Amino acid sequence: MKKIQIKLLGISLVMMLTFFASCTDDLNQSPDNGDSVSGDELFSNPESYKQNLAKLYAGFATSGQTGPSGTPDISGIDEGESQYVRGLWLLEELTTDEAVIAWNDGTIKDLHSQTWTSLDRFITAVFARFSFQIVNCNEFLRQTTDEKLAARGVSAELKAEIQTYRAEVRFLRAMTYFHLVDNFGGGSLVTEDSPSTFYYPEYATRAELYKFIDEELTAITPLLKAPKTNEQYRVDQAGAWMLQAKLYMNSGVYIGTDKYADALPLINKIIASPYKLHTDYNQLFLADNDKNGSQNEFIFAVAFDGLHTQTYGGTTFLTHAPVGGSMVASEFGINGGWGGIRTTSAFVNKFDGNTADKRGQFYTNGQSKEIANIGNFTDGYAIQKFRNVDVNGVQGSDKAGNFSDSDFPIFRLADAYLMYAECAVRGAGGSTSTATDYINALRLRAKGNTISQGDLNLNFIIDERARELHWECHRRSDLIRFGKFSGGSYLWPWKGNVAGGAPTQSYRNLFPIPANALASNQKLQQNPGY
Repeated sequence: MKKIQIKLLGISLVMMLTFFASCTDDLNQSPDNGDSVSGDELFSNPESYKQNLAKLYAGFATSGQTGPSGTPDISGIDEGESQYVRGLWLLEELTTDEAVIAWNDGTIKDLHSQTWTSLDRFITAVFARFSFQIVNCNEFLRQTTDEKLAARGVSAELKAEIQTYRAEVRFLRAMTYFHLVDNFGGGSLVTEDSPSTFYYPEYATRAELYKFIDEELTAITPLLKAPKTNEQYRVDQAGAWMLQAKLYMNSGVYIGTDKYADALPLINKIIASPYKLHTDYNQLFLADNDKNGSQNEFIFAVAFDGLHTQTYGGTTFLTHAPVGGSMVASEFGINGGWGGIRTTSAFVNKFDGNTADKRGQFYTNGQSKEIANIGNFTDGYAIQKFRNVDVNGVQGSDKAGNFSDSDFPIFRLADAYLMYAECAVRGAGGSTSTATDYINALRLRAKGNTISQGDLNLNFIIDERARELHWECHRRSDLIRFGKFSGGSYLWPWKGNVAGGAPTQSYRNLFPIPANALASNQKLQQNPGY
């Protein structure tokens, strides 16, 4: 699936979302612009079902229909900035202690300073991307009902296979709704059973969306393939367990009820599954992480390919944007750095000067640890996590060095180890002795110092999650769960737009529903504070 060229015909559901004059931001379809084809035509041959499934998986990687630029899915913003992983990364990482950016593109600096508004173009793009992905999943499910398949004369063998496809699509939709719940709270709940003609969806609360995700995951898990038995990049039962465990881990934030005890059995299933830790931490983020052994740790990953999923988002962004100053671009398998993202001293300090820990991949030559000027790339240490080279230092498939081959892990086994430890420390079951063993397995792999059972507490857990999972789209959610994102209990450089950090308002724990979405559908409700 990584090699599929994503150049499907534009259909009414797979069309450009517009920021300023459409109803698509609240999960409706944009008007037909004349180049659409019917669903029956699109699913006219047996191969088309898997091709359309591939398109939905590729929705997390690509930014448009024809490559890096030219026919974007989302308009009103640079196409690369609208890509799913890049947008999610900006909200999950740039708003925290793990990242700052030197660029002065529109409102981008408002993310780290936590001063964004409902007019923020980056937040608007993410909301639109989530909407776009959900709409596409819904249409696949509409086109693969038993009635539709019978009318097309689909064979019994293919029909059985399509049932698995449908479960996977429901997972992809549930994961997108999870990201919506986590970042925006409430919104529109639209499914394959919703009207396919124009209408204004009702507002669904965060609790209502939570319930939908939970019930969907419970329903589809038995329908998915067993762990490590599906094709690479396609989700299996372990992916569903992981997403549902994530939902339960954050339920105190989402619905006001802790469910760590419900998360633990799912985490135990993941750890007991055939997924295994890779032996080398740094190899997890290289161009050949689809085949160097890292793939055995990746429970679910977004496939990127320098020749076939060309986009200026995803790992292309995470390889180019952190390179600048005196860094040598060729060492990262790219044709030049973009001189953008670095990290703060608050994150650097979590390694306590332990330069042996391979997870502390800081570039310090010519870089100051402290950030006097965010706009100056050499203020702040650079992070060297994602590279477009393989284990032998050979550049990825795009020899021009524009686009990366490195896949982006959404879920990996190391996170399950950390989730187990958190549940144990929070008294939700499990063993702190076993939790210590899991933590030490991660630290030994990274050449870090081992810990004792007495070292295991919540402050250690949140810091260890940062060390292990930084820049993988977990940090904001983690800080909120631990009560450290907004407010003044934890400050980092330039939080609140103050060099030493300043408290921020608690309503910043949610992003605003974009102003244009509210204008399009007045049934939506703005989050408090905006």
